[in-house]
Amino acid sequence: MAAEQVKVFSDGDFEAQVLKSSAPVLVDFWAEWCAPCKRLGPTVDALAAEYAGKLVVGKLNVDDNPNTPTQYGIRGIPTLLLFKGGELVDTVVGLAQKDDLKKVIDRHL
Repeated sequence: MAAEQVKVFSDGDFEAQVLKSSAPVLVDFWAEWCAPCKRLGPTVDALAAEYAGKLVVGKLNVDDNPNTPTQYGIRGIPTLLLFKGGELVDTVVGLAQKDDLKKVIDRHL
């Protein structure tokens, strides 16, 4: 199941899991109450499966972890941030199609 490949990030482990990762990391900023976030969930799961071994994919709940979204200026969710070498390299805000997300990812792999 693809959902098993999606990590759960928190304010406490964001630096270690995302910024210090040797692989690129796609972070889905979401919340339980957010309908577009829920619609994006299966796409994020599919990307995690498709890019396994090349890309780390994870989610960060903005309600449970307010510091990291504030640090990166997250104003709307869902927002996907792509990190490479500890640096933010791309941002996608809103409900995006899988093909559009793949183009963003492929640009940085």
